[in-house]
Order: sequence, then structure tokens, then C-alpha cells
Amino acid sequence: MVAVAILAAGKGTRMKSDLPKVLHLLAGRSLVERVLDSCNLLQPTRQIVIVGYQGTKVQQGLSHRQKVEFVEQTEQLGTGHAVQQLIPHLQDYEGDILVLNGDAPLLRPETLQSLVTSHQTHKNAATLLTAKLPNPQGYGRVFCNEENLITQIIEERDCNQQQKQNNRVNAGIYCFNWQKLAEALPKLSTNNDQKEYYLTEVVDYLEPVMAIDVEDYQEISGINDRLQLANAYNILQTRIKEHWMRAGVMMLNPESITIDETVELQPDVVIEPQSHLRGHSKIGAGTRIGPGSLIENSTIGENVTVLYSVVRDSEVGNNTTVGPYAHLRGSAKIAQDCRVGNFVEIKKSTLGENTNVAHLSYLGDATLGDRVNVGAGTITANYDGVKKHPTNIGNNTKTGSNSVLVAPVTLGENVTVAAGSVVTKDVPDRCLVIARSRQREIPNWEITSR
Repeated sequence: MVAVAILAAGKGTRMKSDLPKVLHLLAGRSLVERVLDSCNLLQPTRQIVIVGYQGTKVQQGLSHRQKVEFVEQTEQLGTGHAVQQLIPHLQDYEGDILVLNGDAPLLRPETLQSLVTSHQTHKNAATLLTAKLPNPQGYGRVFCNEENLITQIIEERDCNQQQKQNNRVNAGIYCFNWQKLAEALPKLSTNNDQKEYYLTEVVDYLEPVMAIDVEDYQEISGINDRLQLANAYNILQTRIKEHWMRAGVMMLNPESITIDETVELQPDVVIEPQSHLRGHSKIGAGTRIGPGSLIENSTIGENVTVLYSVVRDSEVGNNTTVGPYAHLRGSAKIAQDCRVGNFVEIKKSTLGENTNVAHLSYLGDATLGDRVNVGAGTITANYDGVKKHPTNIGNNTKTGSNSVLVAPVTLGENVTVAAGSVVTKDVPDRCLVIARSRQREIPNWEITSR
């Protein structure tokens, strides 16, 4: 049985932001939410977030996670003081507790599972995740004997020059036997440079305490400023892209590509330079994204091409081409074998199979059937200044260049709209509609100079 406590009470002054540090986003999710997700393999019996600075905002940021409990640390007097706040809330708890920092978002679930397993196998009072860093500056040092049992933990500011030569550092990630920890917490003192209650001091009152070195030291990276946040994003992106390339996805110039963890890709997808995949997007096999495309919260079918285009909150069917310079948004749904071409915007509209919108058009709040051909410059005038109105176009209908369809309006099947028409009334099946002024020529016309 394992409970999880996450320290999330700090302000994060070096972030230079009014937003609590743990709510800053990393690849679409807040830091603290990523820490919570890293515990998924453990299936914790309780998830407790210790809040302080702007605690209400932190609670609001996690309000969608119903199983999370919140404990307030009214004064930020150190990590030991934060964990002391758990004592009245875990009086009847018997089991282990994993203590994590809310600003350490790169932990792998497998790492925490290994930590807890080792802790329970050795029946430790406490087990600490440690790392051997090439450059340990800024971290507290951990000193162990030959059996990896910890003899001492010293914060860097309290280390002498010889002690700073030790490169094994404390990651700030702990697994405790809760009952033993609860007995040790009241013994903490402020006899240190910061005059704070350090959680690391409990090592002096617990036995045995073991260190477990993490294989990839980048996992313990904490976020204290914007530079570290950017570095963490780069680390996360490297992990994601390596995973997908090993799974059969081709990336041309991966350094210029970004992909959220929540994106799903099939084999033989090709992602070209300067393309970005966001949110809960799904990309089908054989599809080519980019160069220069953004896909966000959208489903793209198989063998689709999306070139220099933006697709948000939309669906694109198999064997369809999008772009260059197209914009799909607001739940646009494009069926298979379609073409959405140059400088076309489609908003909250549905296109049937084999329908083409090739050039310079806007379709808003429209439903198009199969095999419709939308001529260059066709516009659905869907907004009357107060409300949006629908346009419906039947199968096999064609609109001429520079047509305007003033909604609400319905065009039947096999309709042809003459170029330059402004259609304001419904059109029945199998009609040619011409809605423009008759051309006139006025002879001997000359503009006189003024």
C-alpha cells in the first residue's frame, strides 16, 4: 500500500511569474500534473498535494482530478515542515508514502515503481532516489557506505569543499514507512544555513535508509526558472521522438519538430521539418505532415498530405490532401478522397467524399455532399451580424468562381452556380443558377480629368 504526497507549496520566485511554479505548462500539461501521472504504475491509495502559495489556483488547476486531496502549508518553512502537515491527515494510515517535488516533471513511472519495490523488498525505513551527476552544483550531497545505506545527507550550502567533491546527489524523491516517518518528523530542527526544517534530517532518526541511483540522471531535473523549463521540454521531446521513430515514424530534421506526449502516430507516417503535433491528435499510416504544418486535437486519416497548413479540432479522411496554406478549425470534418487547397479556410463544416475546395475559399457552418466542386473564391456568408446560419450543398453540385452563398441557403443535387453569383434563395436539384446583373456596355465612355 502506497500513498503519494507532492510538495507544491512554493512560489517559484525565479520563474518571474504570478502563476504558481507547479502550474507552468510543459508540453501541454502542468508540472504538478506530470508528477502525479508519473505515479500511475503504483496505483496509489491516496494522492495528496501540499499547497501554499496561491493554493486555490493549484487546486483549481487540478480540479479535474477527483482523487487528489489537498493539504495546506500556511507558512513555507522547508520541506520537512511541508511533510509535517500530513501528520493529522494520515493518523490512521499504515503503509508507505512516496514524497515527490511538484517541480520534477521528468520522472518515468518505471523509475518510481523500481524505487518503491526496492524499498519494500529491503524493508527500509526510508529509500531515497539519488543520482550521480557530472556537475552536482546546486544539489544536496548523499553519503553512503558500501551497501548503499545512507550515512549522511548535507545540503550544498552546508557542505565544506571536500564534501562538495561527492557527485551523488539527493533527487528530493523519497519512499518512507509512514509510521516511522511520523515518529521522526517532530524531531526536526532548524539548525542549518536556511533556518528551515529539512526533510533530509529524518535520516538521522530512521534506520535503515538506502539510496537507489537513477539510471538516467535527467529524470531528476527540477524546474526553477524558464531556462530549466525549456531544457526539460527538450529532454521530453527527445524521448517522445525517439519512441516514435523506433515505432516506424519517419522524421525529417527532428530537431525542428515538436510532438506532444498525447499524440498517437501510426507506422510510415512522415513528419517534415517545422511541423508541430499538439493535444490528442491521431495520425494514420502513410500520412505526410508538413513541412510547416500544425495539427492540434485532430484526427488525420491514412495516406493524407497536410502541407503548410493548420488543422485544429477537426477530422480529415483517408487519401485527402490539405494545403498549402489551408486552415481547418472548429470541428471541420473532411471525408476521404477530398482536396482542400490553397488559402482555403473551413470552419465547423462537413465535406462529403471526393469533394474539392481547391482555391481561395471560405466555408463556415456548411454541409457539403459527395463530389461537390467549390470554385475558386467561393464564400459562404454565414454571419448576419448577430447569428451564424447554415449552408447546405447537395451531391454533384458545382459553384463557379467568386460565388457568394448567403446563408441560410440550400443548394440541391447536381446544381451549377454560375461564376460571380450571389445566391440568396434555395435552389432545387438539377438547376443552373445565375444570380448576377446582366453585363452592359456603354459606348463612348471616358473618364474626364478633374
